[in-house]
Amino acid sequence: MSTERIGLIDIGSNTVRLVIFETDAYYNLHELQNIKTPARLYLYLSEEKILNQEGIDKLTKIMHSFKQVAIQYEVDTLMPVATAAIRQSKNQQEILDHIKEETGIKITLLAEEQEAYYGNYAVLHSIDEPNGVTIDIGGGSTEITYFEDKKLVHSISFPFGVVTLKEMFFDGKAHNDRKAIKKAKSFIQEQFSSLPWIQEKKVPVIAIGGSARNIANIHQRMIDYPLAGIHGYQMEREHLSKTLDTLENLDTDELNDLDGLSRDRTDIILPANLVFNALFDTVKASAFIFSNKGLREGVIMEYLNIHHNHPFDLHEIRKQTVERTARLYNIHPMVARQRVSIADKLFSVLANENILEADAYWKTCLRSGSYLYYLGSYIDNDAQSQNTFYIIANSNLAGLNHKDRVILALLASYKNKSLLKQYIKEIKDWFTEDELTLLHHLGGIIKFSEALNDSHINVVKDLAIEKTDDDTYTLRIVHKGDVLAEEYRANRQKKHLERILDAKVDIQFIEADDPVYTS
Repeated sequence: MSTERIGLIDIGSNTVRLVIFETDAYYNLHELQNIKTPARLYLYLSEEKILNQEGIDKLTKIMHSFKQVAIQYEVDTLMPVATAAIRQSKNQQEILDHIKEETGIKITLLAEEQEAYYGNYAVLHSIDEPNGVTIDIGGGSTEITYFEDKKLVHSISFPFGVVTLKEMFFDGKAHNDRKAIKKAKSFIQEQFSSLPWIQEKKVPVIAIGGSARNIANIHQRMIDYPLAGIHGYQMEREHLSKTLDTLENLDTDELNDLDGLSRDRTDIILPANLVFNALFDTVKASAFIFSNKGLREGVIMEYLNIHHNHPFDLHEIRKQTVERTARLYNIHPMVARQRVSIADKLFSVLANENILEADAYWKTCLRSGSYLYYLGSYIDNDAQSQNTFYIIANSNLAGLNHKDRVILALLASYKNKSLLKQYIKEIKDWFTEDELTLLHHLGGIIKFSEALNDSHINVVKDLAIEKTDDDTYTLRIVHKGDVLAEEYRANRQKKHLERILDAKVDIQFIEADDPVYTS
């Protein structure tokens, strides 16, 4: 396919946002523009649930502005969707008609189940968890879903969000008023207790949306977190509690200066955290995970899956992420596959000799690291290892949590033991000694596999290893075609194998039609 620009306007109760995506031939979603305005449309709803003219005019002005931006960016498809504030308005049709007449923009009003569905859709296609509970808390509603084996089982939309919780319990009071907090907690727990399908599921809770993003950012700043990005970031119950304690103990001025918190969320972030804590306890969650893919991405992904032969797969998230990342940095797929094939063969012969052992997870890490090996050379050959580690470790990668990202970064950037130690200096406690040893060994396999693929013309066809005496192994490499480059590089890099084997390695290159081999 050729590139396509899609503009998604998300009309929420708290904010209205325009995100412009451009898709490339490999369905990477490049975010070209992201503009938001804190409209607080819910505040313009009367007690009778009528959105007043001031609110309608404010939304119309925003839509006019966003339309001009979309025109400037030459957007091919504009997809405006509205959620709770307009959905709960009794004059919703009047609002939609007015916007259409004044701006020419036709807004799709999402039903409660649709809003929950799209958030869940984005999570299922970007987080590699088979079972879980998702939560998307907006200004005027909160969507919760439960999925098993990557299938949506239950969903609900509660008619309260961060703005409504503030109005219900904190109106005219400080953001950390103790009595208000107690009443809000009781109300939220009562709401969640009405859902039998989330009680004590002991699965991850996956949070999406702006409030979740702010909680993750706050916690990362609190602990001086060394990586960028929140997608796949995990918090435990004690971390949620610590974040909540921080919000409760700061006055308004201090809250305005809290690192990681957006100024337009200072008055509503505490109710959001109360909801997250309550849901964690209700589910007895195994972890609290953040996704930077939500309703907007869900709408876009479904659109592309329907119109472009299903490019986003539920069960191949990591594989697709690795391949798309490789394309972004001009890694040739044929060369990458050759390197993976050699790494697989080398691992197999070492495993067959009981020299190396790894489960399916680490084998996947080996293949992914081999595929993306030294992608940082796209920027600069002299610092290709350093660039590779930084790019992968600090990129929001679908299907990978933060430890997964670091493992992938370490393997794809592997050069030597010293650099690996340097890269993990701030996060060494993430790994056991056995894991560190395995990282060195798998990194060495990838490094040696790259040496056997030096000419990039797929000359290596097979290999075998045997112990020839007490301190020496012989590695026989079967090839078809000239191996001058591979022979030179392999002998320079065999130290990585010798470290794994704790013995010397003698390398023999054998022609595929050599009688020694064919016999």
